[in-house]
Amino acid sequence: MPIVTHQERPGIAEVVIDHPPVNALDVAGWYALADAVLAAGRVAANRAVILRAEGRGFCAGVDIKEIQAKGDDALIGANRGCFAAFAAVYECEVPVIAAVQGFCLGGGVGLAGNADIIVASEDATFGLPEVDRGALGAATHLSRLVPQHRMRSMVYTAKPATAAELHHYGSVLRVVPADQLVAAAYEVAEEIAAKSPTIIRRAKESLNGIDPVDVRRSYRFEQGFTYELHVAGVADEQRAAFVDKRDADTTK
Repeated sequence: MPIVTHQERPGIAEVVIDHPPVNALDVAGWYALADAVLAAGRVAANRAVILRAEGRGFCAGVDIKEIQAKGDDALIGANRGCFAAFAAVYECEVPVIAAVQGFCLGGGVGLAGNADIIVASEDATFGLPEVDRGALGAATHLSRLVPQHRMRSMVYTAKPATAAELHHYGSVLRVVPADQLVAAAYEVAEEIAAKSPTIIRRAKESLNGIDPVDVRRSYRFEQGFTYELHVAGVADEQRAAFVDKRDADTTK
């Protein structure tokens, strides 16, 4: 199973992405992640959820090979699966702490950007390679992590930002050595778990209620352009080049 839930400490659930080699999730994986996060938040005794991953990176986004192999159905499924997973992190009844190591790309940014708190390892990088993959999306979530013009440069160039940079902006709470990442996430979770569970749940609900951007509607708007690029045929060339490990035709 690419998604595993652990409950090793009182009041704290741990949802783990474990899908080698790069934690790129297929359609079923995104839905499984959504279900796991929501289920962890519904446990009355839980007061925080840690979202983390095994391996050298947090999440490389969608499984592009699945989309190339299955076409429209897989693209629609990936769009809806990502929407469900990002929304689950945002709507989880308790705070979600994302513990990010290595690469956090595409859908990984969607997850981290919708988390309540982020801790990261020193080697963590955050980026949206979507323009190079014939897609758009998760700029909604990246804009929660970096300033507006920095977000635009990252989308256009597909170049990532470091955890240290995001810590400077205040969107990453702590940057620690990789071997201390899980411990750092638990330290934050335990601070939250020491609070009244009723108040923490209402705090999460109230903070979502005052967000200046409706992240669900904003992200759904972005996804429409992904499908437009797919129908136009431009996206297929970008995805094929990625799968074939060659330079894409960028004349269109």
